[in-house]
Amino acid sequence: MKSTVEKLSPTRVRINVEVPFTELEPEIDKAFKQLAKQVRLPGFRPGKAPRKLLEARVGRGAVLEQVVNDALPGRYSEAVASSSLQPLGQPEIEITKLEDNDELVFTAEVDIRPEIELPDLSALKITVDPITVSDEDVDAELTSLQERFGTLTGVDRAAENGDFVSIDLSATVNGQDVPEATTEGLSHEVGSGQLIEGLDEAIVGLKEDESKVFTTKLVAGEHAGQDAEVTVTVRSVKVRELPELDDEFAQLASEFDTIDELKADLREKVARTKRVQQAEEIRDKAIEELLAQTEVPLPEKVVQAQIDDTLHNAIHSLDHDEEKFAEALAEQGSSRDEFDADNRTNAEKAIKTQLVMDAIADKLDIQVGQNDLTERLVLMSRQYGLEPQQLLQVLQQNNQLPAMFADVRRGLTVAAVVHGATVTDTDGTEIDTAEFFGPSGEQADAEGAAEEAVDAAAEETAAEEAAADDAAADDDTK
Repeated sequence: MKSTVEKLSPTRVRINVEVPFTELEPEIDKAFKQLAKQVRLPGFRPGKAPRKLLEARVGRGAVLEQVVNDALPGRYSEAVASSSLQPLGQPEIEITKLEDNDELVFTAEVDIRPEIELPDLSALKITVDPITVSDEDVDAELTSLQERFGTLTGVDRAAENGDFVSIDLSATVNGQDVPEATTEGLSHEVGSGQLIEGLDEAIVGLKEDESKVFTTKLVAGEHAGQDAEVTVTVRSVKVRELPELDDEFAQLASEFDTIDELKADLREKVARTKRVQQAEEIRDKAIEELLAQTEVPLPEKVVQAQIDDTLHNAIHSLDHDEEKFAEALAEQGSSRDEFDADNRTNAEKAIKTQLVMDAIADKLDIQVGQNDLTERLVLMSRQYGLEPQQLLQVLQQNNQLPAMFADVRRGLTVAAVVHGATVTDTDGTEIDTAEFFGPSGEQADAEGAAEEAVDAAAEETAAEEAAADDAAADDDTK
């Protein structure tokens, strides 16, 4: 087999491949042997019919067509490997010559990773905001903890913002009842804005067993997007009474004996959360600096594929109805032109980021170890609520393991870039990045970067809140 490469652009090539029929003969012979097992000819046992008789029965052309179709992927891959190309996406293959007992000639056009001139990574400077923990930050955490241990008490007055109410809802569209919009005994915090638009305004001022009708647009179901007449009836009004911030509360809500110890712990938790946020900022600034300093020709077909995929996902829930999509955008204060422009900008940035990070990974020879993949798999399994082995099977079935591998490698690459850069805050203080990006020079500890740190911190916070809620529930029961 002989192959040559034509460079059509910095991101696209045409591969010309010539395959002599002598190289296809083993595959042709194999195809006829398989055919012999399927075609019954009088006087011959299955699998024993001569090749010439089979050719006369089914025609050599049909067999050759199947052989060529089966041979193309392998020959294409061989040509790519011999040319040291790094394809992006699927090739467009065209057979230009097929002469029996002579040769097969085909071309394959495909996007490739372009050559990228990278900046001096050691000269990279990253500046982020410093970490500050104010008394207001601690008070906000303390108030949140108070609210989880608060108790609800009924009041004999009209509902106000901040009250907790039990309500009944019903709706009609053009005089017809909407069953899926009917509910009873629904708990709601007035002013939270968590339910339909206009509900909070309708509730304020209503006393127990009083009702009000208001007009709003339904956001789900058969009548989504249509105006509906909604009736809300208040069944009870309650206020949340917060416990006193004293040592007794500290003992109830935490493992600490005094309120001062609890406040000190909350201050440290706020600081840890802000360190996670700072790590995210470092990661994002590192990527922004790299993109700003690097010229990257973009493969248009790859960019367009991502644009199309994002658009498909955006309108899939609307049955791909362009008018409904336009209405939804209008409600958000946007338009289709703005959506398309943002979609292209985001796609171009995402593809450019991937290409730059992959080029840096190659330059630094970033290797992904088994432990790196296992840690990412365990983290993802927690996020999706699956066992690691179950998630692995899902990823394999959907051919998503290569994408996970690439994502892990890029995470390692970001960590390596951060280690080589000068990282300071706006006060000029140099920042130790080891906590979230691993010790410098130790790639195995770098995996985890900001994303893993964020997820770990979020899991810890969620666990603490769940424990506090359980304790509060037990206290209410008592």
